[in-house]
Formats: sequence, C-alpha cells, structure tokens
Amino acid sequence: MGGLQKKKYERGAATNYITRNKARKKLQLSLPDFRRLCILKGIYPHEPKNKKKVNKGSTAPRTFYLLKDIRFLLHEPIVGKFRDYKVFVRKLKKAYAKTEWSAVERLRENKPTYKLDHIIKERYPSFIDALRDIEDALCMCFLFSTFARTGKCHVQTIQLCRRLTVEWMNYLITSRALRKVFISIKGIYYQAEVMGQLITWLVPYQFSHDHPTDVDYRVMATFTEFYTTLLGFVNFRLYNSLNLIYPPKLDSKAVVELKDESEDDYAMNSESYLEKLSALSASLARVVSTAEEEEAELDQFPDEEEDMEQMEAREKEQKQQEAQKKLFEGLKFFLNREVPRESLAFVIRCFGGEVSWDKSVCIGSTYDVTEETITHHIVDRPNVDKQYINRYYIQPQWVYDCVNAKIVLPVEDYFLGVTLPPHLSPFVVEKDGDYVPPEKLKIMALQRGEKPAQGQEDEEEEEGEDEEEDEDDNDDDDGEEVEDDEEEAEENNLKKMEEQRSQGKSLSVKVTPGKMKVDNPARLEQEEKAEEKRLAIMMMKKKEKYLYDKIMFGKKRKVREANKLAAKRKAFDDAEKAKKKKARK
Repeated sequence: MGGLQKKKYERGAATNYITRNKARKKLQLSLPDFRRLCILKGIYPHEPKNKKKVNKGSTAPRTFYLLKDIRFLLHEPIVGKFRDYKVFVRKLKKAYAKTEWSAVERLRENKPTYKLDHIIKERYPSFIDALRDIEDALCMCFLFSTFARTGKCHVQTIQLCRRLTVEWMNYLITSRALRKVFISIKGIYYQAEVMGQLITWLVPYQFSHDHPTDVDYRVMATFTEFYTTLLGFVNFRLYNSLNLIYPPKLDSKAVVELKDESEDDYAMNSESYLEKLSALSASLARVVSTAEEEEAELDQFPDEEEDMEQMEAREKEQKQQEAQKKLFEGLKFFLNREVPRESLAFVIRCFGGEVSWDKSVCIGSTYDVTEETITHHIVDRPNVDKQYINRYYIQPQWVYDCVNAKIVLPVEDYFLGVTLPPHLSPFVVEKDGDYVPPEKLKIMALQRGEKPAQGQEDEEEEEGEDEEEDEDDNDDDDGEEVEDDEEEAEENNLKKMEEQRSQGKSLSVKVTPGKMKVDNPARLEQEEKAEEKRLAIMMMKKKEKYLYDKIMFGKKRKVREANKLAAKRKAFDDAEKAKKKKARK
C-alpha cells in the first residue's frame, strides 16, 4: 500500500512560525518600518518550544513570529501610509536636488499623516483595560517630558508629553487619587488609585540628561508615539468622569488670582497658560459649576459571599481612605527655592493642602513668604536667616513620610539640621516572621493613637544603660561572693564527715520531706501537640514529606534572614550609642 510520502517540516509546529526576514518580505516593508508596525500593533517575537524543528533542522539564531500575527498585519491601513511616506520622501529629495522650491512647499503641505485611534480601540476594548496598561505610558511620557530640546527627539513630542503629564497630575489633584510616594535613586515612585485600579509610575528627577549612546531613541520614540495617543484618550475620559473641561482650563477665580506682572515675560498667552497649569497651584474649571453639597450616606448591605465582619473591615478601610484624602486640609505650605517644587506641590495639593513659593522660582505662586497663616515652611538647607515664630521649618521628607504613614507625623524629627529618620518604602508589606524596623513600629504605634515621647525615651535609655553597667558590675561581684561562700560551706561539711568516719563514729541519718512536683497544664498540652505533630510527619507519604521539608526550609530561611537583619540593626544601634558617649565625654 503506497501513499503520499510525508515531507519534513510541512506540518505541525514548523508551520505556525515565520522568520523575521520572511515576514518583512511578505509585508514589503523595511526593517525600521516593520519594527515600528510591530510596536504600534503590539506584535512581539515568540520563542518556539522546539526551535530546531521550526528552523528546519538549522541551529542558526533567528527571530520568529507567529504566522497568524503576520497575516493579521497584512490588512493594517498604516502599512499603506508607510509606503506613501516613502514615496513622499523620494519626491521631496528629488525636488530639493532640482531646487524646485515651489514643489518642495507643495509636497510639505501634502505630507502623508496617520492616526493611531483605531489601534487604541482595537488593543483596549474597554476603558479598564487601558487603565491597567497605563503604567508604561506614564513612565515613558514623564521621561520624555524631562528631555532637553536637543536633536535626540522632536520638540513637538517633548511638548506633547509635558502637556499630557500635567493634565494627568491635575486630574489626580482634583480627584485626590494619590496613595503612596517613595523617593529612590532612580526617581520618585507614585501610586494612585483610579477607578479601582492601582497605577504605579516613576518620575525622573529634574536633572540635565547625559544621553547614553547605546540606547536606540527611534524605538523609544515609536513607543512614545503610541503612548501619547493612549494617554490622551485616558485623560479625556477621566476629565469627563469628573465633569471637568478638556483640554483643562483654570477656574475663573484662579485666573484672577494668578494674574500678575510675570505674565509680561511670556511672548504667547498659550505658553503662559501652560505654565500656570503646570504650576499645580490652582483648581480646574468644570463644565457645569455646581455648589458642593453634602452627599447623603447610603445604607450598605453585605454581599452574598460577604459576612458582617468583612463589610465592617471594608467600611473601616473606606473611612481611612477618606481621612487620608484630607490629610493636609487646613495646612498652608511655603516652598523654599532649593526644594523640588513640582513634586512637593503635586503631593501637597493631592491631599488638600495649600502651597505657594517665591515668584522668582515659577509662575503660579498664590501667596508670599510674609503670609501670617503659613503653617509649614519647607526648607532643604541647614538654617534660615530670617525665621517666623508662627510656623514650622521642616525638611521635605516630612511630607512624603506623612503620606505613606497616612497620618500627620510629629515635626520634631524633621527640623532643620536634624538627622532625618530612614525613608521607609510604602511598597514593602511585612508578613508574620519578617523583620520590622523600629521606625516602622513607631509609625504603627502612632497610627494606633499611642504617642511615644522620643526625647524622654532616649534620655531614659542612656541613663538606664549607665545604671545597668554599674549594676552589672555590682551583681557580678555579689554573685562571685555568694558562690565562694557556698563552695566553702560544702568543703567544711565534707571535712567534718571525713573526720567522723576516721574516728569510727556513725554518721547521722536525716530524712528530709520530699517536694511535690506540680505539673504545668499548658506545658503538657504543648508537649502533646508536639508529639502529635511528630507522629503526623512520620506518617506522611514521600512526596508530601518532601513538600513539607521544602516549606519548613523556606520558613527557617526567612527566620534566619530576619534574625540577621535584627543583629545588624542591633550592632548599628550599639555603634551609634558608643559614638554619642564618646561625644559627651
């Protein structure tokens, strides 16, 4: 029975993949255009399980794509726009070569353009999907907004990223959606809760960039092109949800307050307006201005799968969130010129505080340094020449630590010239058995309502240490004396007994009453449980025993790590105390 001979590599996994070169030829695109198209459409390379079979027996390194993805790209309208752009560039070069300036102008006016709106709707069918994927867009837009106007990327892209990021920050201020802030070496991490989704992004510091040579800025620019479109859609939807005008406009009262002499320095009104928006010190205009009314509290009932305890815990969490949103309400801040203005203004305004700065620093200041109602003056230098009695002079870390602790912390640890406490990360959640730093324990105590007096504690500790050292020396001496007396008494008794034996006298026999041993029921119960556990481990199957050993090994390792960290902290504290003692002497 002869049948058709099966050819190798024509069925199965080998037919599901296509190499990058073949895909490029199929789409009739150059490598940079193919890369741009894949980034915009969200098509990425795939690693086959059996690479040798897919590569038809060859072991040469190749990039593979799914064949269905490439077929999907064949119907993309942007591919036609890429080809039109190639034709446009060719015609423009020819017109420049022939010095036909009228043709050059005509071609520039009819330059082919494309929109990414349909790709956004295609990749994100619902708004929640877009919010879940907004983190990368925010990180990239905030990065590009800090770039200098050099030849690395287009100036229009930098301006667009700046505008979109300012709109995003203004939305968070209005909705008070910020939850956590963390200052790191890379930049400042923020976390906000928008429509039930936790969104974390990184904002770089406002330093001059030394552009690395090993980064392909064309690939980054392609991602930014997609992300700016996505962020524009998201901002529009979010502003509409809060009944705000989009593009954002300042409230009429805020516009009157912010009118000052500095506006003459700007050539265009649009430039001045963008600077006022980016100052983050004024409220935004609404579509329909309505007076704030107290919302009636609705009765809440537990869900089908939720009991009363869970509902009470949820209500408690909601109350904590509402209290956190009003953390800085009633407080007025003034920022000195050396502190990071934008970050502090953004955080303070997100939690209901009022903020201002010197007019020479930036446009948008609402009150001057001489304002008597200022409660906190944020300074990042050892001392200030002129100080006002009715305000606290604190370092910038106090603002961020208050946000993470969800309470207004005592200002004593953050005064000028004081060594600051460690800036703990709010993204680290300690579990049972983990090492918890003493500073975290102190914040937890403050959250519970306890108020430890730090200064008194330190003094008491130092006094107590000196007393303990003296007592330890005395105790050692007393202990040695007691031990010597006991040894002497025993030796004397033994000598008497030997003398009596040598003289032939019978030793006196004494009967001492026995002491009744009292059983501890808690200890007995513990012993029984330990014995039951040991027997249960003995009765385990081999596979279960292996899994149990792995679990116990992980727990012991965690305990070892926690003990190691605690020992390190103890050594550090001891070294600090020794330094203080030397300084006092």
